[in-house]
Amino acid sequence: MENNTLVCKACGSDSFAQGELGGSMANVKPIKLDMVHFSSSPLILTICTNCGEVASMKVKKVDKFK
Repeated sequence: MENNTLVCKACGSDSFAQGELGGSMANVKPIKLDMVHFSSSPLILTICTNCGEVASMKVKKVDKFK
């Protein structure tokens, strides 16, 4: 997602930055019914720098879910 093509749906701003949401409680973990799975991945968030609205969330380590 390119930051220059985004427009904030909350305030109309076109200024965005990226941040990472992670840590032991905030990482995304795959759901595996057949086994215990200990791998996880942080999320990359695209955030409006004017109002703080989160425009997108993306898993950083997509290979953990394959």
